[in-house]
Amino acid sequence: MIDLIWLLLFVTGIATALFTGRMPQVSEGILSGAATGVELCIGLISVIVLWMGLMNIAEKSGAISLLSRVLRPVARRLFPSVPVDHPAMGAILANMSANILGIGNAATPLGLRAMKELQTLNPNKDVASDAMCTFLAVNTASITLIPTTVIAVRMQMHSAHPTSVIGPTILATAIGTVAALCFDRLFRAFSKRRRV
Repeated sequence: MIDLIWLLLFVTGIATALFTGRMPQVSEGILSGAATGVELCIGLISVIVLWMGLMNIAEKSGAISLLSRVLRPVARRLFPSVPVDHPAMGAILANMSANILGIGNAATPLGLRAMKELQTLNPNKDVASDAMCTFLAVNTASITLIPTTVIAVRMQMHSAHPTSVIGPTILATAIGTVAALCFDRLFRAFSKRRRV
């Protein structure tokens, strides 16, 4: 569906440019946007490599395991239907740790693995379980302590203070996570009431 929306926007923009005589500006915008995108991607490689290297060091030093142990009691309360020793709990904890550290690239495959493992515990394979819905809410709104990608983009764009977003990011993601969990519980209670 999203592909159709993007196609519609693109075709509408080109048609409007043709009818208003602004096709040269559109061509210039497309080419300059592509050049900026390539420059940004090349600039981000160094920062992403740095953070991935630091994440690798943190993993080998046991910092990720320590963070997972700290998060385990929280995860048990959020996901009471998931056994503590099940692979789903390990994937959930790893995903939460990566999200908290702001490494979304590492969190994505862990999130997919967690959903796959949660599906093995799901009695009704056609409907998402409560644990799956809670995980989706937590993963989407996750508290982030270090927004590495945002810092990297700000550094690439020569921001005077690229790390000044850390405080607002922690506040915004904390509020988002609390709201996501509140809505998760609210919708869960509403759906149980409707089933009765």
